[in-house]
Amino acid sequence: MAGPCVIETRETCLKIAERLKGLLQDLNLPFVFKASYDKANRSSIDSFRGPGLDKGLEILQEIKSSLDIPVLSDVHNPAEVAKAAKVLDIIQIPAFLCRQTDLILCAAETGKPVNVKKGQFLAPWDMKLVAEKILSKGNDKIIFTERGTSFGYNNLVSDMRSIVILREMGYPVLFDATHSVQFPGGQGSSSGGDRHMVEPVARAAVAAGADGLFLEVHEQPEKALCDPETILSIEKLPHMLEKLKKIREIVQKDTRDTSA
Repeated sequence: MAGPCVIETRETCLKIAERLKGLLQDLNLPFVFKASYDKANRSSIDSFRGPGLDKGLEILQEIKSSLDIPVLSDVHNPAEVAKAAKVLDIIQIPAFLCRQTDLILCAAETGKPVNVKKGQFLAPWDMKLVAEKILSKGNDKIIFTERGTSFGYNNLVSDMRSIVILREMGYPVLFDATHSVQFPGGQGSSSGGDRHMVEPVARAAVAAGADGLFLEVHEQPEKALCDPETILSIEKLPHMLEKLKKIREIVQKDTRDTSA
């Protein structure tokens, strides 16, 4: 899953989506385009949130149709789920809302795959209860995304044991390599981060058995309207993914050999 943190403009999103599709096809990797139509959890009232539900879904629908790729975005309240489900191939529950029962049940009722980001405040085994909420609606299309755990003030730590524990529940587990290196609220009115740590934690996650990655990318990270400190340059993506594919192949081979 890859794309900008937030939909900035139609043109920017289309351009990034098109580049990502070509790049990931060349690497023979499956791809879901992600971008938020509304970042409802920004630090400051003055932070850019995106175009909103209607305009944002219109842009995502255009990307989905014109490029023939699946799309993902996050929902923030039950009232927007039905409309979002008409466009989105995967519905995402943000980390801060992963215990909001009504929101999770609404997403589950759509029958669409639901990607739940593990809250920074939760232990990995707590996500079993989240899965039970989704399963209660007859939906077993569950994805979990690890995105770091609160570590004191304005910091996160990635515990790779979490990936193992989550996978043992029987659902695909992704690792959000860009949000995991955030410093939440670290710049006062916005979050900071350490972009050069994205690749090291991604390597560790793949080695630990993550089924996929969640990455926020941009053509000009320093000019991104959301998470400019952690969003990854699209130019650096191919080299990083080539290395991660090699790690993945070693992990899969080791698993096969152990099973035999």
